[in-house]
Amino acid sequence: MDSGFGYFATHDAVGPAVIARLVEERGHQALLFSEHTHIPAGEKPPERPEGGELPRKYWHTYDPFVACTAAGLATTRLRVGTGICLVPQHEPIGLAKTVASVDELTGGRFEFGIGAGWNDPEIRNHGVDPARRFAVMKDHVRAMREIWTHDEASYEGEFVAFGPIWSWPKPAQRPCPPILVGGTGPKVFDRVLSYGDAWLPNYFPGILDRVKELFRRADDAGKSVEVIVMSAPADPDVLQAMEEAGVGRAMAWLPSAGLDRVRREMDAFETALAEARGE
Repeated sequence: MDSGFGYFATHDAVGPAVIARLVEERGHQALLFSEHTHIPAGEKPPERPEGGELPRKYWHTYDPFVACTAAGLATTRLRVGTGICLVPQHEPIGLAKTVASVDELTGGRFEFGIGAGWNDPEIRNHGVDPARRFAVMKDHVRAMREIWTHDEASYEGEFVAFGPIWSWPKPAQRPCPPILVGGTGPKVFDRVLSYGDAWLPNYFPGILDRVKELFRRADDAGKSVEVIVMSAPADPDVLQAMEEAGVGRAMAWLPSAGLDRVRREMDAFETALAEARGE
């Protein structure tokens, strides 16, 4: 089982290039950056899906693709990506070029973690009906695949229509960077199996039973998928159980803070990983 970290890269914390070099130097495989284009003001911010008051880091983040580029150019082996990109909040032709550009500039080390979002006011500010956000995401991903995989691309969908068009660069990874589908809702496996390459949930008790369910469904469909778990705790028993269940990568969140605190959090996670591996 590989390891890595998720990070809200904010302008007032350790920068993405510094974090990326540290993660790579310490032997981890990946670093994923979160995204919120904004948080609507004028009223109390909504609670997070996992509960609790919304931290200020949610409206202080760098653009994740800019952060990925900085992180990728500061490293040589580390895989960088979005954890997650809120796909319905983007125009898909432009997003396809952005993803392909980052993948090309990082030498094929980009991972495209995606989600439909949960903050309804934020979604509406992008002109998207929150009730249709999953349908929009599906349409956008399928349209982007056409752009990535065809020299002359055309697409006709419910929310996206274009073509024929030319758009380069193409991604360095073929046919495209791996698509990591976030979320834990009842239909998430339908999305993973329809247009994803991996499931990217946050850890919660009982998740490993769902990992087994996904693998069963993937086998039935004749499809190979991976599982990458975010919010992995610094608990050797949990990490060992994740590896035994077939999780391909465990990723903990790093704090949007100074370097000393970041290192302490990394130390705790690495100690738990070593114990889980019997090192």
